Amino acid sequence: MSDQVASMCDQLVKAVNVMMDPGTNQIYRLEALKFCEEFKESCAFCVPCGLQLAEKTQTSVVRHFGLQILEHVIKFRWNDMPQPEKVQLKNCAMQLLSNGTLSILEEESHIKDVLSRITVEMIKREWPQHWPDMLKEMEALTSLGESQTELVMLILLRLAEDVITFQTLPTQRRRDIQQTLTQNMDNIFSFILAILQINVDDYRKLKSIPGQELQAKAHCRVAVTTLNTLAGYIDWIALAHITNDNCRLLEMLCLLLSEGELQLEAVECLLIAVSRKGKLEDRKPLMLLFDDVAINYILSAAQSADGASISNQPSPTQPVEKVVVVERHYVFLKRLCQVLCALGSQVTSLVGSDVAVETPANLNKYMEAMLSFTTHHSQFLKSSTQIMWGTLFRHEILSKVPAVMEMSLKYLKATRTSNLVKTGFPSRNDSPSCEYSRVDFDSDEEFSSFFNLFRSQQGEVVRSACRLAPMEAFGDAAEWLRYQLSCPIDTGNTPAEGLCSVLSPSVVQWDAMTVFTECVLGQTFRNLTGEQLPIDQGIELLQAVLAYETKDPLILSCVLTNISALFPFVSHRPQFLPQVLTKVSSANHIHIGVCVCAPRTRTVKNVRRHACSSIIKMCRDYSPVILPCFDMLYDYVKKLFADEALLMQMEKCALMEALVLIGNQFKDFAKQKAFLEELMGPVVARWTSEETSHVLSDAALFLSYVGADQVASDQTKDTDVCANNRLSYCLQAMLAVVKRSRWPADLGEATSGGFVVGCSASGAPLFRNPCSSLVLAMLPNVLTIIRTHNNLFAPENMARLSHSYSKAYDLIDVEKNIVLGLPHPMIDIYDTPVYKSNLERMQGFFCTLYDNSYHILGNAGFSLQQDFYTIEGLAEKLVGSAFVSLDHQLVVSCPQEYYDSLLCPLVGPLFTYMLQRLNVKWQLINQRTSANGGEEEEAVCEESQVTQEMLEEQLVRLVTREVLDLLNEEMMTDLVQTAVSGQPGEALTDLGKCILKHEDIYMALLTISFGALSWKDTNICHRTASMICWNLLRPVIGGNLIPDAVTWFFTSVLKGLQLHGQHEVCNATLTLLAMFIYENLRPRYAELRAVMNQIPDINMQALDQCDHRVLDPKTQKFGHKKRKDQFKKLISGLVGKALCQQFRKEVHIRNLPSLFKKPKPEKDVTTEVLGLEALFSPQLANV
Repeated sequence: MSDQVASMCDQLVKAVNVMMDPGTNQIYRLEALKFCEEFKESCAFCVPCGLQLAEKTQTSVVRHFGLQILEHVIKFRWNDMPQPEKVQLKNCAMQLLSNGTLSILEEESHIKDVLSRITVEMIKREWPQHWPDMLKEMEALTSLGESQTELVMLILLRLAEDVITFQTLPTQRRRDIQQTLTQNMDNIFSFILAILQINVDDYRKLKSIPGQELQAKAHCRVAVTTLNTLAGYIDWIALAHITNDNCRLLEMLCLLLSEGELQLEAVECLLIAVSRKGKLEDRKPLMLLFDDVAINYILSAAQSADGASISNQPSPTQPVEKVVVVERHYVFLKRLCQVLCALGSQVTSLVGSDVAVETPANLNKYMEAMLSFTTHHSQFLKSSTQIMWGTLFRHEILSKVPAVMEMSLKYLKATRTSNLVKTGFPSRNDSPSCEYSRVDFDSDEEFSSFFNLFRSQQGEVVRSACRLAPMEAFGDAAEWLRYQLSCPIDTGNTPAEGLCSVLSPSVVQWDAMTVFTECVLGQTFRNLTGEQLPIDQGIELLQAVLAYETKDPLILSCVLTNISALFPFVSHRPQFLPQVLTKVSSANHIHIGVCVCAPRTRTVKNVRRHACSSIIKMCRDYSPVILPCFDMLYDYVKKLFADEALLMQMEKCALMEALVLIGNQFKDFAKQKAFLEELMGPVVARWTSEETSHVLSDAALFLSYVGADQVASDQTKDTDVCANNRLSYCLQAMLAVVKRSRWPADLGEATSGGFVVGCSASGAPLFRNPCSSLVLAMLPNVLTIIRTHNNLFAPENMARLSHSYSKAYDLIDVEKNIVLGLPHPMIDIYDTPVYKSNLERMQGFFCTLYDNSYHILGNAGFSLQQDFYTIEGLAEKLVGSAFVSLDHQLVVSCPQEYYDSLLCPLVGPLFTYMLQRLNVKWQLINQRTSANGGEEEEAVCEESQVTQEMLEEQLVRLVTREVLDLLNEEMMTDLVQTAVSGQPGEALTDLGKCILKHEDIYMALLTISFGALSWKDTNICHRTASMICWNLLRPVIGGNLIPDAVTWFFTSVLKGLQLHGQHEVCNATLTLLAMFIYENLRPRYAELRAVMNQIPDINMQALDQCDHRVLDPKTQKFGHKKRKDQFKKLISGLVGKALCQQFRKEVHIRNLPSLFKKPKPEKDVTTEVLGLEALFSPQLANV
C-alpha cells in the first residue's frame, strides 16, 4: 500500500505543479484539475496521501493541496468513516499542529489558514460530546512555541466565525457549541488575555535588544493574531467579560494604542467593545474610558498617528516635497475617530437614562479630541464626527452643560472656516485634503457625491448648534457674509471672459458661506421671537446684499440665496420690499455679453431659473406681505413681457405664477377672475386659435409645424424655435395657473369672496376656482395634443421624421443617466449653450411638451374640482387621448360620486393595456436573462446596444413599479399589512370596492398582481406579495371563481417562490401568500392538491396531514407561526437556489446527543386532583 500511496503522491505533485505553472497549456491545466478532483472524490488513499503531501519537505503549493485533501475528507466523508479512522485522523491533525509547520515568520499564511480550517471542521463535528478535552489540548499546544500559539488563536477565531458570525452549522450543533463556548468563556477569555499579555510584554522587552529582532517579530505576530481573535469574540460575548476586573481588557487595549505595530488591531478591538449594545446598566462600566488615563492615551495616540499618517517624499517634477498619506496610520486614525464617536454614543445614551450616570468630568477633553478630528484635513474624518455632534447638541441634558454650549461655538467656527468649503478633489492639488481624498475616493464624481451628503449632515449639525447659541451663530453668519461682500472676486485659472467656474476660489467660498448663512438664519427665526430678533442687524445685512453688484452668474446665484434667507426680516420692515423685488427680478433677465439673443450658457440659465424660484418662493410664503406691491410688480412684468427676446418662456411663466400667488390674496372671486383673464388673455387666444387647433389635430401637420420633418439647418432653426416656444409657453402658462390659482383657505373668507357655490352630498362645501373658465377653454386642445403626441409613435409618423431628428423621441441624456442610476457629471461645461445641437433641442421640446400636458390633467382635478369632473363625456375624451397614462393626482382628487362615470371607464382600458404591454416586455426580459448559451456568449455586442437594453429593462421596471404603486395606493386601505399579519381587516378603499363591481377590470388587476410575482424583480415581487395580492384576492374568495383561475393564482405564487425563493424576504411573503390561498380555497377546489403533488420532493404524508387539517374543521388548529413553518417545510423542494448555491456540494454535519436538553417535568396527577378537590371543598364555601 505504501508503494501505491507513493506513486499516487508523485502523480498528484506533478498535477499540482502543472495547474499552478503559469506557462501550462489550458488543456493540460484542465486535465490536471480533473485528475485532482476525481482523486479527492473517489480515491481510498486520500488520508495517507494528504499527510504525505503536507510534510514540511514539500513545496508550499503541494503542502497546501495535501491539507486541502484532508479538509475535503473531513467535510464530505467524516460521517462514513469508522471511529478508529476518525481518531487517527484527529491525532494526525494535532501532530501537524505540533510540528508540521515552519517557524512563525517563515510559514505561509495560507498553510496556517488551512490547518486551522481542518481542526475547526473536526471541532464542528465532534466537540464537546466526543472531544471534551479540546480546549485543554489547545492550551497545551501554546506551550510548544509561537507558531503553535498563533495556530490556536486562528482556530479559536475560525470557530467563532463559523458558529456565531456565519452560522454554517445545523441549528442543534450550533446551539451545542455556542452554549459550550459560553459556559467556558471565563476560561477562554482569560486564556486569550494571558496569551496577549505575555507576548506583548516579550515583544516590548526584545524589540530594543540588538540581535533579538526576529524573536520580537515572532511575539508581535502572535499578539496581532491574538487581537484579531479577540475581535471575533468581543462582538457577541457577555459584556461582563469585557468589563471584568475593572475593565482590564479596555485598559490593555488603550495601552496598546501607542504601539505602532499593534495599534491598528488594538483599536479595532476597542471599537467593537465600545460599540456594543445591550442593557444600559451593563454598558455603564464603559464610562471608564472617560477617565484621565484612557482619554490621555487616546489623545496621544491620535496625535502621534496624525503625524505618522503623512510622509514627505521628494517629487521628481516639483522642487517642493510631496505629501504622501501612509495608509496604515490613516486607517488607524479612522478607527480611533470611530471609537470616539461610539464612546459619545454611549455617554448620550447613559446620561439622562434610568441608570445613574453623571456627566463625565472629562467631557470637555473628549470634545476637544472630537474637534481635532472635525478640523482634520481629511474630509472623511470630518464627516465621521457629524452624527455625534448632532446627537450631543440635541441631547436633553448634555446640551445644557456649559462646556457643550461653548463647544457649539467652536464647532460653528470650525465649520465656518473650513469644513463647508468644497475642497479636496482627488484630481487636484490645491488643498492638503487632496492627498487624503486620493486614498478615500476613486474619482471626483465619487468625492462630489460624498461631499454633498457631508454638507447636508453639517447643515443639520449647524442648525442644532444654532439652537444652543442663536445670537452668536447669527453674528458668525453676519461676519462671514460681510467679509465675502467686501472681497474681490478671484476667478482662478478660468479663461472665459473673466467669469468664475464652479471651482474658482471665490465661488467655493461664496457657496460655503451661503450654506452656513441659510442654516443659521433659518434657526434664528425659529428660536428667536419678538424683541429677541436682531431686526436692525438683519435689515443692515439685507441692504448690504442688495447693494452688492456682480454680473458673474455663479456669484449672483449665491447672492439670491442670501436675499431669500434674509427676506423674513422684510416682514418687519415692509419699506424695503420694492428694493428686494427689483433686485431679484433683475436677475430674471441677466445676460452675458453684448447680444441679448445670444445662446445662453448653462450658468446664465441656472441663475435666471434661480431668480424665478426665489420670486415664487417669496410670493408663496409671504404673499400677504407682498400684496401691497402687487401693482408695481405687475407693471414691471408687463414691461418685461413687451420685449420678446428679453425673457425665456420658463421665466415668463414663473413671473406669471408669482403674480397668481399674490392674486390669491385678493380673496375676491370676481377680481381674481378678471386679473387672470387679463394675464392669460394672449395665451388663451393663441392656444384656442383656429391655426393652433388645426396644427395640433394632425400628427403630420404638427411635425411640419415644429420642423421635425425637415433637415436641420441654420435657416430653419429660428423658425422652428419660435414655433416650439409658442406651444411650450402656452402649456407652461396654463400649468402655472392651474397649479397656483386657489380659493381662500378660510371658509368664511371663501364664502364672502364668492368662491362657495354649494355643498356636496356629504355636506362638504363646493368651491369654484377663478381660473376654471380659462382652463376649460384651453382643455380641448390639451387633450388633442396628447392624442397627437401619442400618435407620433405610429410607424407612418416615425417615417416622417427627417434624418436630423430621427432620434427626437429618444430619452435625453440626463433622463437616461437618471434611469440607469449614473451620476451626473461633477463639473459641467458652464460656458456652453444648454442645448448643444438641434436634436437635443427637439428632444427637450417633446419631453417638456409631454410632461406639461399630463401635469395639467393631473392638477386640473384638484384645482377645478367639480368644474372638471362634470365635463360632459370626460371619460371618453380622456380614453381617446391619454388613457395610456393615468395621473395619480387625477385619481386622488376625484370625488366618490364620479367613480363609476369617470374613473372606472379610465382604469379599465389603462390596466388592460398595461397588462398586455408588461407581459410582453417581461417575457423578453426573462428570456434575455435566462439565455446563457454559447451563441449569446460568442456574440459581440456593441456598448451602445448593451446600454440600450439596460435602459429599456430599467424603464420596464420603473413603469411596473409605478403601475403597482397606483394600484396599491388608490385601491388599498392603510390596513395593507393584513397579508403579513394574517388578521382580518378591510383591504379595499371606496375606489377599490367600486372596481370590484366590474369583473373585467378586477380580473385585470388580479392578473397584473399575480403575474408580477414571477417577473425578475425581487423588489416588485416582495411588494406585490406582501401588500397587494392577498388584499385583492380575499374579497372574491367566496365568489364563484373558475377552477382554472384559482389554479393559475396558486401556480403564480409557486413560480414566484421558484424564482425568488432564494431571497429570505421574498420567501417569507410568498410562503405566507401560498398558505393563505391553499387554506382558504383548498376546501372548494381540489385542483390545488394536484398542483401540490407536482412539487419536487414533497412529503406526501405531511401533505395529507395538512389537507386533513384544512378540510376537517374539527381538527385542532395550530398557531399562525407553526402553520407557516409547516407549510414552508412542505413546499421547500420548490424554492429556487441562488446561482452560487446550485452546483455546490452539500456538507452534512450530523447532530450529536444534546448536552443541554431540558427534561420535561413529570406531571403529578394526584396533586392536580387534590388541587381541584380542595378548590371545591366545603371549607372554602364558608369563607
